[in-house]
Amino acid sequence: MTKGLRTSLIVAGVLVLVILVPLLYLKGTYNSLVQMDEAVKAAWAQVENQLQRRYDLIPNYVETVKGYAKHEKDVFIKVTEARSRVAGAGSIREKIAANRELSSALARLLVVVERYPELKANTNFIRLQDELAGTENRIAVERRRFNETVRAYNTKIRSFPTNLIAAMFGFEKATFFEVPKEKQVVPKVTF
Repeated sequence: MTKGLRTSLIVAGVLVLVILVPLLYLKGTYNSLVQMDEAVKAAWAQVENQLQRRYDLIPNYVETVKGYAKHEKDVFIKVTEARSRVAGAGSIREKIAANRELSSALARLLVVVERYPELKANTNFIRLQDELAGTENRIAVERRRFNETVRAYNTKIRSFPTNLIAAMFGFEKATFFEVPKEKQVVPKVTF
């Protein structure tokens, strides 16, 4: 092998490495971002499953309470309106906002329930309330998992040098499902 041929092979090998290594890094990083983006979507789908469960339980719950508390129309209207906004929400941000509003309306409905001891003794109501409480717990678990997935994804797309690839391919920060400000205040209990 001649010296010129050897030099040409070395130069060609270096050029292949200089081109191949960044391309392999780009491919690996892009695929990792796609997997994380899909994980965020899958985690949100689990949150939506539980939100849908709550959404489906609410009409039965409201109707049961209505039978006992006929004059609490304003509360029922607020729950119904909030439930409608959940149904009409399109983006994840809109769904989060609509579900915050629904949670607030349900909290007001629970205040009404407290005023009717005979309602709290009704077996059907107790079963519905247990179903709703279980669903709220499932929502909390799925919301936590979703937020963990969003945190990992957002951290990845904001870290250097991945942020350059994320920007190049249009990966954007995901939205957390946060507790509304009014829910962060500790309720006062008086006897």
